[in-house]
Amino acid sequence: MAIDLKSLQRKELVVLKQDIDKALRDAEVRERRDALKAAENAAAEYGFSLEELLSDKMGRGAGKAPKSAPKYRNPENPDQTWSGRGRKPKWVHDAIANGADLSSLKI
Repeated sequence: MAIDLKSLQRKELVVLKQDIDKALRDAEVRERRDALKAAENAAAEYGFSLEELLSDKMGRGAGKAPKSAPKYRNPENPDQTWSGRGRKPKWVHDAIANGADLSSLKI
């Protein structure tokens, strides 16, 4: 099913592209539906529904840990906060370089 793209006019290529984009979207929907059905069947083999497995908190935990509350605030821009965990933001480094004490930035 080789198409000689060089022989097509621009309008024909645009229509072809639109048809291909629609076919790709349809194929993705179809593949997602097939994958969901396969996952449901696999879960059913073990006596579970897919919903039970997806909502199970015992499996891999409850997901991501909740975001830590902010401990420090930028006095020059109160919207900028830091929990004290992970890398220090640039505004913390700048404040310390300008002589501020980290404790002075506490909320």
